[in-house]
Amino acid sequence: MSEFLFVTGMSGAGRSTAGAALEDLGWFVIDNLPPALMTKVADLVDGPGSEHDRVALVIGRGGGEYLNEVAPIRAHLLQSGHVVRTLFLDAPDDVLIRRFEGTRRRHPLAARGVEESVADERRLLQALRDEADVVIDTGDLNTNQLRHRVIELFGDPVHAAHMQTSVVSFGYKHGIPLDVDIVLDCRFLPNPYWVDELRSHSGLEAPVRDYVLAQPGTVEFLDKIEELLAMILPSFEQEGKSYLTVALGCTGGRHRSVVLAEALTERLAARGIRAASFHRDVDR
Repeated sequence: MSEFLFVTGMSGAGRSTAGAALEDLGWFVIDNLPPALMTKVADLVDGPGSEHDRVALVIGRGGGEYLNEVAPIRAHLLQSGHVVRTLFLDAPDDVLIRRFEGTRRRHPLAARGVEESVADERRLLQALRDEADVVIDTGDLNTNQLRHRVIELFGDPVHAAHMQTSVVSFGYKHGIPLDVDIVLDCRFLPNPYWVDELRSHSGLEAPVRDYVLAQPGTVEFLDKIEELLAMILPSFEQEGKSYLTVALGCTGGRHRSVVLAEALTERLAARGIRAASFHRDVDR
């Protein structure tokens, strides 16, 4: 059984970076293939002697051209027994505008100004975004962070048929991530930032981890989250959800949320749940 991943999203949100990361993971990546040829690719993948069972189709480089033809092709691939998923890359409009203005690139829909073109493309892609299996907001991510997210989500073919759970740490002062399903606030715990010898360290280091886990309420909080997720994750998977993202936030995203995200990921993995952690703001 082959796996097909449609990679789409807003122009300037990182499709090229995602495609390169998938290629490094061993996916057969095809960029800007006309939809009429996609079923031909599926036939070749299923043919004798084919060495490719994970195919990523990067679409939408023309600013939305042919996208109305994608839904029937996805349906055809699903009916043929393939695993079919869609990754949508997004970012706030102001970030996309700055990226285009900073690089002096021409927007694919540049019949009008950049701001109007971004708005036009967002309307054009809304249906694809609504149906996507996973949405990555790249507004606060650099290239390396985006590559890490793609590798985390799509780098394990052995468990591709099972839901991937991502545990993300973030800082509220940098904004709540837009591409998450469940948000939990851990700012009720004492902040290591106010401990002089811990301030320069992050939650990935033992002194901060030990401090946070030793606080009253930390272990009980983790116990409750683990119990909740152990109860609801199987139901999400039964409903056909491929990716679930749980976000833990503290003030700056460097200390408490990082420790709890790592600890929660370890607990879920110990239960046999496919989980990985990602720390959006740890280096800020």
